[in-house]
Amino acid sequence: MPTNPLKLILNLQKSIHFNIADIEGNNKANKLGSGLELYIRNLFVGSVDLDKDKIDYSDDFSYIGNSSNPPDLILKNSDAVEIKKVESLGSSLALNSSSPKNKLYANSELITKQCRDCEDWSEKDMLYIIGTVKNKILQKLWLVYGDCYSADNELYENTKKEFEWVDSMDADYTSNKIDSLNITTYSSKKGWAIKSPSKVFDYLPVANFGLNFLVLEVKYNSFNSSDRNKIESNNEISVSDVKIKDPNNPAKLLDAKLIQLCLNKN
Repeated sequence: MPTNPLKLILNLQKSIHFNIADIEGNNKANKLGSGLELYIRNLFVGSVDLDKDKIDYSDDFSYIGNSSNPPDLILKNSDAVEIKKVESLGSSLALNSSSPKNKLYANSELITKQCRDCEDWSEKDMLYIIGTVKNKILQKLWLVYGDCYSADNELYENTKKEFEWVDSMDADYTSNKIDSLNITTYSSKKGWAIKSPSKVFDYLPVANFGLNFLVLEVKYNSFNSSDRNKIESNNEISVSDVKIKDPNNPAKLLDAKLIQLCLNKN
């Protein structure tokens, strides 16, 4: 059975390896970012060698992306995944030309033909994975689905259209009053950025855990029962029922699951 985020958490819980490889790249940030992507990719598939590229990922992924186009991964017959490295928990996520997404659509102009053709699909749930790395060691990891985190795609698309005249003038303009949660910024020079989940969900009890995974209850219940049972029966993993603000309307609360794991690096 193809992989899912619950398998990643179970694989991380069993792992004693938190080293992030120094992948060759143009600069230090890109090297560590690529290293985190490789680490996450191998966690999904349960690889023992978390810092080495496997030859065959085809059982679990239908697409592995590049540094220029979203997404970084597509889980086979399942979610799209974006992996981001941040310097600290409070750092915003730089999304560049790609706006925040609650879903990824096959008609997006930003994705490659290879991504569009990797499966017969029209939309995918978007999973953001954000890692904090210090001295090449994974410190913290956030997993959060786009529909917990991001407003509807149309909102950001309309915002971008409104700023097209600014872009054409090569002017420097920034707006941070875009979505209802006021967590997204658009800059005509730097593109899109969104606040880190540790700030967006600071009303949840997340501070003392190395891994936090936030998912709507209906999505959690769609994962196979075997993986859910393994998560819920694991003494090192906490599963809580929580209410989160609807990204499109903060007056409405959504039923979600918060799954947490302490990372023991001793």
